[in-house]
Amino acid sequence: MSTTSILIIAHAPLAHALRACALHVFADCADSVAALDILPHQPPEESLAQARIMLDQLGADSTLVLTDLFGATPCNIAQRLVDGLRSRLVAGVNLPMLLRAVSYRCEPLDAVVTRAVVGGAQGIMQVAVSAPQNQNRRYRHDQDPNHHQQ
Repeated sequence: MSTTSILIIAHAPLAHALRACALHVFADCADSVAALDILPHQPPEESLAQARIMLDQLGADSTLVLTDLFGATPCNIAQRLVDGLRSRLVAGVNLPMLLRAVSYRCEPLDAVVTRAVVGGAQGIMQVAVSAPQNQNRRYRHDQDPNHHQQ
């Protein structure tokens, strides 16, 4: 059974911090999750060379590359790294996304990508401060479901 490896490329120190969080939850993922922090004044070509070395060291059949911000230097480096076949890129990494990807890393790459994106989106929510977590709250600007005029 092949495992999808995960390479996090993000502004320093986010990549290593996310990896540390993943290891806190999944201690067995150390060999399949790598992190590359992009330093402020490091030339992109040097970072790309480091990323290629890390990708080779992971040695997996497939790799999901996660980056923090679309259009920023870490994402631009990652775009030059992935091939779209054995490796895929998802921007906007957050901890729920990473944990979901780690949880399902034994699935095929396409499935891991889908689960990561869904996990990242589902992990974002506004949390009520004074109301119980699962209580529906209505605000004055919400449409009244009993009002039949549109």
